[in-house]
Formats: sequence, C-alpha cells, structure tokens
Amino acid sequence: MKWKKLSVDETLENLNTNINGLSSSEAQKRLSEHGKNELVEEKKAGPIQIFLGQFMDILILILIIAAVAAYYVGDTLDAIVILIVVLINAVVGFIQEYRAEKAMEKLKGLISAEAVVIRDGQEQKVPAGELTLGDIVLLEEGDNVPADLRIIKSYDLLIDESAMTGESLPVEKHPNILSSDDHGTENMAFMETDVASGRGKGVVVEIGMDTEIGKIAEMIQEEEEETPLQQKIAGLGKTLGLLAVLVCSIVFALEYFQGSPLVDTFMTAVSLAVAAVPEGLPAILTLTLALGMQRMAKSNAIVRKLLAVETLGSCNVICTDKTGTLTLNQMTVRDVSVNDTEMVYKISALCNNATQSDKKVLGDPTDAALLLYADSNGYNRKELEEKYPRLMEIPLDSTRKRMTTVNQIDGNRYILIKGAPEVLLKRCSEVESENGVCSIKPEDTDAAIKNLNEMTGRALRVLGFAYRKLEPEEDLEDKEALEKDLIFVGLVGMMDPPREEAKNAIATAKKAGIKVVMITGDHKDTAVAIAREIDLAEGNIVALTGSDLDALSDQEFENMVDDVSVYARVFPEQKVRIVETLKKKGNVASMTGDGVNDAPALKKAAIGVAMGSGTDVAKESADMLLQDDNFATIVKAVREGRTIFDNIRRFVRFQLSTNIGAIVTITSASIMGLPVPFNPIQVLWINIIMDGPPAQSLGVEPPEKGVMERPPIKEDIIPRRNIIKIVIAGVVMSVGTLALYYYMLSTGADLTKAMTMAFTVFVMYQIFNVFNCRSDGGFSNKFFFVAVGASVLLQLGVIYLPFLQGIFRTTALGGIEWVLILLVACTIFISNWLAERFIK
Repeated sequence: MKWKKLSVDETLENLNTNINGLSSSEAQKRLSEHGKNELVEEKKAGPIQIFLGQFMDILILILIIAAVAAYYVGDTLDAIVILIVVLINAVVGFIQEYRAEKAMEKLKGLISAEAVVIRDGQEQKVPAGELTLGDIVLLEEGDNVPADLRIIKSYDLLIDESAMTGESLPVEKHPNILSSDDHGTENMAFMETDVASGRGKGVVVEIGMDTEIGKIAEMIQEEEEETPLQQKIAGLGKTLGLLAVLVCSIVFALEYFQGSPLVDTFMTAVSLAVAAVPEGLPAILTLTLALGMQRMAKSNAIVRKLLAVETLGSCNVICTDKTGTLTLNQMTVRDVSVNDTEMVYKISALCNNATQSDKKVLGDPTDAALLLYADSNGYNRKELEEKYPRLMEIPLDSTRKRMTTVNQIDGNRYILIKGAPEVLLKRCSEVESENGVCSIKPEDTDAAIKNLNEMTGRALRVLGFAYRKLEPEEDLEDKEALEKDLIFVGLVGMMDPPREEAKNAIATAKKAGIKVVMITGDHKDTAVAIAREIDLAEGNIVALTGSDLDALSDQEFENMVDDVSVYARVFPEQKVRIVETLKKKGNVASMTGDGVNDAPALKKAAIGVAMGSGTDVAKESADMLLQDDNFATIVKAVREGRTIFDNIRRFVRFQLSTNIGAIVTITSASIMGLPVPFNPIQVLWINIIMDGPPAQSLGVEPPEKGVMERPPIKEDIIPRRNIIKIVIAGVVMSVGTLALYYYMLSTGADLTKAMTMAFTVFVMYQIFNVFNCRSDGGFSNKFFFVAVGASVLLQLGVIYLPFLQGIFRTTALGGIEWVLILLVACTIFISNWLAERFIK
C-alpha cells in the first residue's frame, strides 16, 4: 500500500489505530501476528561449508589430482607447491564469499535499539524489535527512526536520510503533503534514518523485512553472479582437464602396447598429466590481480574483490553519479550580471551565514559559494562584519525565498537582501546602472529577466541582489516594510562545476569504447548542462527522468537504453532496473553509489563502485571504493583492469604453448616408436619452468601502448587467433625437439646424451618463447629479466652439477651441442614473427 498517498486519517483508519496509540494487549496480539521488527538473514552455509566449497571447482580438483600424482612419482616439492596454490585460492574465495554476510551484519548493526511509543495512552520506551503496525512513535532530535513511519505530526521535523540515499541535506517532513508519485517521501520517515532537528509523531506502517531497508537487506543477500573472468577460467579448466585425461590415456595405451614396463608407462602418463594441467594459473591469477590492486590503491581506488579488477577491463558502460564524482560537490559562482560589483561583494559576504575555518567552508552550499566569491575578491566576511556589524537578520525560508540582514555601514543602517530574482524584482523601485541609481523601468526588468532566463538555461542557480539605506526613523520590527523600495544590483549564477579531470577522463573512456552514463538525483536541466560541458555524449543528449523511466515498459526501455546518456531525478531503486536492462543488452556495466539504498544496484552491477564518503553498507556491497570520489579514478582503474586481462592472456598463451609442445612431443615419440624424450623428473622440471618465475613475470608486464584506444575485450581468454598461434608454437617446439632428439640418436649418441639435448632444447624453447609473449609497453618489468636469467642458470645447474645430474639423469653438453640447441630454439622467434604477420 502506498502510505505516502494516504492522508493522516486514512492511514490511521487503514491500520485500525488512533493518535493515542495501541493498547498493550493489541500491540502484543499484532506482534504475534506480524512478527518482530527486525531484519532476517537467509539461512546460509556456515564458514566450514563455504571453505570446503572452494575445492569443488573443476580446475582445483584437477590440481589436487596433479599434486597426488606428482607426489607419487617422487616430486614432493612440486606436490607441496601445487597444494599451497590450491589452499591460497580457497582462502581468497572464502573471504570473498563471506563478504555478503558482513554487508548484512553492517545493515543489522544500524538498526535502532529502542523507541518511544504511545501505548495505553501513555509514553513508554520499548525495544525497537517489538514495534508493530499501528504503533504511534515519538521522534526527537538525535533519534534513530526505528521503523517505516507515516508522519502524522511535525514540528519543524528534519530527517537526515544520508545513510539511505547518500544525499547530504536533511529532508523537511510535512504530514499533510500527499505524494503524487511513488518516490515522494515528504510525509514518510524510514527505518535507519536520523532526526536532524525538530520533533514529530509517526505511525508505524511497515516493520522488519517489509521496510525500505528490509527490502534492501533481502536484495544484498542474493547470490552474486560469476564475473566474466570466473566464467572464462572455469571453461578453460574443464577443457584442459578433459584434454589431460584424453592425452594421458592415449600415451599410456601406446607405451603399454609397445611393451614398455608398466610402472615406467604409468609414471610417464602421470608426469604428462601434471604438465598438461596449468596449475600455475590460479597462482598467477591471484598474484597478477593482487599486484594490480596495490597499484590501484596508490591511485585512490581500493579494490575489495580480486576478480573485480579484471572485470573493469571488460567494462563497456560506466554509470556514474554526478555530484562529487563528475563535479566538485562545491557550489561555485560561474557567471554574474551586475552593475555594482562592490555592493554585490558586500552583500555576498555580509548577508551570509556560512563560515570559513582552516580552508574549509561550513554552512549552506549556496552561502558557501558566495562567501568564497566575495573572499576571492578581497571581501572577507569576518573582517567586514567587524567593520559593518550585523544588527538584525530575517532568515531564508521556503515561503519568503530570500534572506535579509541589516548592517551598520559607515554610520548608516543598510538592508542587504539576496534571494529569488523574480521575488526581489517585485520589491525593487530603483536599479543600479552605469549612471548611478535610477528608477527601475520595464526595460530594466525585462533585461534582468532575460539574463535570468539565459543563466537558468545553462542550469545555473541564480540569486538576485538588492539593498537600500534605511531612514533613521524606520522601525526594524516592521519586517514587511523593510523589504520594500529596494535598489536592484544584479544577478549571480552558481553551480557545482565539473571536475577539470572529468572531461579528459570521459574523452579517454570514449576512445576506449566505453560509454559513460550520468545518473543523478538532481534536476534534468542541471544534469544535461553538466553533460554538455564535459562532452558526455556526441550530438543530442538523450535524458530520462525517474518519472519517464516509470512510464516506460521493460521492452520500451530495453529498446532505448543504449541511447540514454543522462538519468535525472532517479531514485536508487531505479538504478537496479537500469543495471539489469544494460546487462540484458549484453553490456558489462559498472555502477557508482553511496547510500544504503544504492547497495542492491552495486551488487547487481558487474562492478559496484562505492564512494569513500559513502555509507558502510554501500562499501560492503561494492567491489571497489573510490577514496577521492573522483570519476577519473574509475577510468584509471579500467586501464589497470585491461592491463591485467592482457597479462593473464600472455601467461595462458605461454603456458598452453608449452602444454601442447610437451603433449605433442611425448605422444609423437610414442607413435614413432622412439623412447620417450623426457623422463618424469624432467617433465616436472619443465612444468616448474613453465609455471615458475618467467611465466609469473608475464603477470606484471606494463600496459600495451594503445591499451585505452581499443574497444573493451569481449572475447575469451584464448581467442581463435591466439589458439592458432599457441598450436603453431607448440608444434614448432615439438618438431624442433624431436628433430634434434632423432638426429642425436641417429648419429650414435647414447640415450642419456640425446635425452639431455631434447630436454635442454625444450627448456630453451620456453625461455625464448616467453619473449614472444611480452607486451610492447617497454622494458620497465625488471622482474622479467631476473626471472629469465635465473631460469637459464638453473638449467645449467641441472646439466653440469653432478648432484643434479644424478637426479635428472642428464650429462654435460659441449659447445657444438649448445650451438645446435640455440639454433633450433631460435625457430620459435621465426614462427612467432610469421604468425604475427599472417594471423590477425
């Protein structure tokens, strides 16, 4: 029921209650019938279940099998490393899943503990959880609203709804204003908001999970959808798992039927299984994302969820708030039309209640803008008030639409006024002009109205300024008479200006194929004016208000959602609809928010971005926090996300080419009737090189040169062209290794020498191939060169140190043999050069 649309009497009648409240017995009866006024958590898996659930991923299961297999063939170190990787992955996943419950706990922690109600005709305190429908609740300054209330009495009642909506200004409540739409809240007070000032009475209309905050609680407990990267990694894991099982079965069968000893055959197949599974993938993924998070933190973007970093790289729509994100969240004078600038500066400073302290301005945003305007022109309020003391003030209110002060200036009393221009002009009989003060003529009024319309057309908030010198006999108590026969001075236009960096950031986003959408609770004209100033969209800007959105069917909105650049007067619940519709159209959208009721939209978005100045519940529901509330920071984060996705691709490309090379080499040798060129320990060493420092160094490569000049990537981790390149690289490694191996055997070399040559050339292929997978962003990645150098030294140790020769069954190689190895391994550079030229 839309309580906000019912009068006070209709509301009380519907709830079968009255101004004197319920009786204790009736309250108890209703409490039994409707339940407690508390937020209910859905039954969820406990911590142990959540932790064990992390091991149910197909790739993780394959890794556990690979660890057991590695241990079985004697490689305890590899088995331990794999299990550590699995454990780290499980811990990270557990922490992320547990976040939803933390968000719920934050929400529950906000709820009021006690409430003052009228029961049995008397005021009494009761636990907030025992409130029920029809209870009459008393509200005083500083109280937390304990349930959703329909206001029935208000004495200058102002409610701070910032925790719900993120809006900083308190909202005035009036019992007799009926809402004309679903979003009006002038006669409602919602659970978890606070009384800023005044007092009032309200009747409880919704409790617990039926309250506005209860609906939010229900939404933030919903299961989070998998990110694009999670889906891609899961698909890759399944494919590789099936491939590993298939190839190992084939190799085992071939070796067995050729008469190889059963134990050796099994060990070779198991070693191949370990090599075929990219157990380094979860580790490199975690490492790459964690390092990306650190870099982003330095740019004021705190990522709360590892995989969110990569999701940003896929993002093609950024839905952003206006106030404070695209703008400075500071009203500023942008234009003036005045004839006496000195008097405007004086009025701006003296007819003003804002204060300045430690470079911070406190007070009404409009007053703050005028204070800074005067101060920047040499008219400091504090200094002026010492010189021209204030004698009286008539405060601004919504009826008068003006503020008035009387100040003693140079021995005379002056009335100084600022307010709505159309109201002030009616009270002016004279106007300041180039020739001094003269009677106001119709053309003067027309000129002022024309200037006013031009300024408001640019979405400026415009105030008129006027004054007059009071006669000695005039009585200050006759307030109405004071504000007549004024001298009109001019107009001052203000707005919250765009951040300087916002325009550049939007241009960068456009180049990167990302659409930026502004969503604001502000007026449509203001939003469109800011959108034009920052070049939000090309040509005509399509803007919808919250009311327009409500009037559209789901299909109508879906048809036009890609064309809309501005949403104005939008309420947080409508953000969820915008996100869901964008998602239906195949977009990966980010959404910003700061209030409790933004939490559902933040969770629904592919990446939720909370403001650092926002509520705890919004932060807990978000994937990323903007410490500086700055739009440009989101664009920087997108750049980082793209770099990370590129680096994950590099790692996967490098690792899979090695996988294919090892599989094809061993399988081909079995088909050709040759002894297997690598023993199990050597296969595991290749695996360590493949997953070790050189591979991991690819995860911290610098960004590509044109990383923000290409559209968002919607492809899989391995696009078709990369699959072809990976297969070519794997086949080249296999052909080169087998050719050298066969050559050594055919020239009379013993098996140990031939296997050492095959083993070494295959390792050198990996070391050379890692150069093929680097970015074109320069040589800032020092870790890469250290890793490659360390791998070469380790391989030399395996070949030349007697202790390691015994373990790996290798023998020392001569100069000519090294020349052969390096020449053969260099073919990977040639094949990559050809692939880059001809495969697009």
